[in-house]
Amino acid sequence: MLCFMPGVAFIPALLVCWSSAAFIISYVIAVLGGHVEPLVPYISDTGTKPPESGIFGFMINISAFLGAATMYIRYLIIEKQNESSNFMSPSCNLITLYIGLLGCIGMGIVANFQELSVPSVHDGGALVAFGSGVVYITLQSVISFKSCPQWNSHSTCYVRMAISIVSWIAVIPMIACASLISITKIDWIPGEKDYTYHFVSAICEWTVAFGFIFFFLTFIRDFQGVTLRILTEIHEDF
Repeated sequence: MLCFMPGVAFIPALLVCWSSAAFIISYVIAVLGGHVEPLVPYISDTGTKPPESGIFGFMINISAFLGAATMYIRYLIIEKQNESSNFMSPSCNLITLYIGLLGCIGMGIVANFQELSVPSVHDGGALVAFGSGVVYITLQSVISFKSCPQWNSHSTCYVRMAISIVSWIAVIPMIACASLISITKIDWIPGEKDYTYHFVSAICEWTVAFGFIFFFLTFIRDFQGVTLRILTEIHEDF
């Protein structure tokens, strides 16, 4: 079905489908294997022990690559639109791209450094991924408003901004509660020490993660009118 999508819309569509599958498949395998409790584990908890760790690492690495590709194409599209409309500074678009790519690097760190093996590196990667991701979608929401109504509909702008606001509301308690957890473990039991912090932080983490997915879902229409040939021409111009 993705192959029949017009333009390069299959790229953000594949990112959305692949990332959703990565989270869900790892969660199901981890729960069925008895490695995590079914009630809101951390996303990383579902990819810590084999066999789900291999699946999680592989799929998140692909998601990071697809995310970077989507962000770069989005950057090229905005550059071309800005040539004719001049609705923003080109440097702002470039900075937004760099922030997004930084988040993708954070995803790669999360995928390749296991939570229980090297927790400090893993947690640092997660902080970079979620922090940069929230900043990226916020800047993209601002860009959408600046290019409205010529290049975006008002409804799309409001949806993107709403997702950004929800992500900000979730990412702050996610980081705050995670910092209050005194131990690194994946087999949490309700009522034990720091469980409340873990529970709140995990809910917020899932909220932000799927906020990213829904945000990239809004890119599909923007990508429909762009072909690989057009992207090549735009890239050569810059």
